[in-house]
Order: sequence, then C-alpha cells, then structure tokens
Amino acid sequence: MAGHCFVVPAYGHSPYLEDCLASLAGQARPSSLVVTTSTPFDGLEAIVARYGARLVVHGPNAGIGRDWNAALEHADGDWVTLAHQDDTYAPGFSAAVLDAAARHRDALIVFTGYAELLDGKLRRGGLPAIKRALLELGFLGRECVRSRRARTNSLRFGNAIPCPAVTMHRARTGLRFDESMRTNMDWAAWLDLCQMDGSFVYLRKPLMTHRIHAGSETSSTIGSGHRAAEDLQLLRRLWPAWIARGIARAYALAYASNAAAEPGRSARS
Repeated sequence: MAGHCFVVPAYGHSPYLEDCLASLAGQARPSSLVVTTSTPFDGLEAIVARYGARLVVHGPNAGIGRDWNAALEHADGDWVTLAHQDDTYAPGFSAAVLDAAARHRDALIVFTGYAELLDGKLRRGGLPAIKRALLELGFLGRECVRSRRARTNSLRFGNAIPCPAVTMHRARTGLRFDESMRTNMDWAAWLDLCQMDGSFVYLRKPLMTHRIHAGSETSSTIGSGHRAAEDLQLLRRLWPAWIARGIARAYALAYASNAAAEPGRSARS
C-alpha cells in the first residue's frame, strides 16, 4: 500500500499544536509526520522533534492557500492528510483511511466523519449534522461514489467535506489550492476533483475532532465579507444565478446568528 503522510501547516503559536502532534504520533498504524510553517517561533523545532516529525520552514507568508500548497509540496508518500494544528485525530484514523483506499483503488480522496469541540464539549449536532445530511445527497448511504453528478451533488449546497478530515492522493489528483481565495479554497478544490475520473470515499465514523474557538480565520473572513463573496462565487458554478444568490443569503444569515460555530480552518491551520 502506498505511503501516507500527515502534514501540519502550522501558523503562529497555537496552544493546541502539541495535542495535534501527539494524536498523529499516536496512530495505531504509523504515518510519516511533517510540520510546515511560514511563521516559525522559538521552540517550534523542539516541539516538532519531540513527536518525531520533520520541520520545513517556507516563505513567503502569503495566506492559507499558499500554506496548504507548501504543505502538499513537502509531503512524503502518495496519500496526504493536511492535519490542522488545532484538531486531533483518533488513533485509528490512518489505518481506516488506508484500508478504504485499498478497497477503492480509484479513490481521489478519502474523508471521515468528524466531531466539533466547542468550549471543551464534543458535539455532532448543529452544522456537523447538517453537513452529514448534505453529503447524503450524493452518497445515498454508499461508502464510495464515482459518478461526477453524485460527487457534485454532495457539494451542491456548500462545502460538506471539511479539509482536515480529507486524505488525498497527490499524484492522482494533482491537487493545488487556489491561492487567491481566503476561505473556500478547499470547496473549490473538491469541485474541481468532481470533474476528474475517480471516486470519493466517505467513512462516516467520526475519526477526527475539529476545534472551534474565537479568533479563527473563519470568523475573520465572515466579518470582512470574504466568506459571503466566495460562497456566491462557487454557488454560481453549481446553480443559476438567482438560486445561487438565495442560498448565499441563507448562509449569510446563518453566519450572522452563529459565526463562532461555523466549522472552518482556525488561524490559518
């Protein structure tokens, strides 16, 4: 089976980075571990070494898309998970993903279910539950979908595939994130993959935990209006303009009422 690598695109000095690295180093089926950053700090090298990881410092500091692309460039192995620095992964994550990839030899991405950690409490309701329902528009109870229509349907109402839960095949996808985007570069990338030959594989069991906290990049992009603009941009790829505007307005209302609870990437991670 082709090798697997966790890459953590670290940004700033996250108080949760060691929790993330410990969960990756503690996988039942070990994977290589790399930390990439454009914003190194004193002590980072020692933290990375403590968990047997390799540190790569890159430049310039040019946004999330650039950070994620640099992470992909420095990954080892064919299968890569961009592990977000505030999140943690169940010990069986890598084994489950690689076993699924072995079952479905044409897989472009394999992704798992997830839970949110908010104020120290785990939850799978709210937006995670909504996104699980949206995914079933394409998967309809199946583990693997191959048709372009089914894959697209799973993304038609928004980004139901959270980036930190995704493991991608680098050579098969040739994946690059759009560095001009601030928040929806993962959704755009998955939509591009929908047009390629291959399959999406969905493991419903929650095998990673996404941490929600104040000061996230998601909150910043919502407040600045970038999130709404990028939502509309991608929805127009999927719907007539008037329907796209209606869905985007519904999202904007949801952000206004509960911005802190929207899953996304935290502080450029």
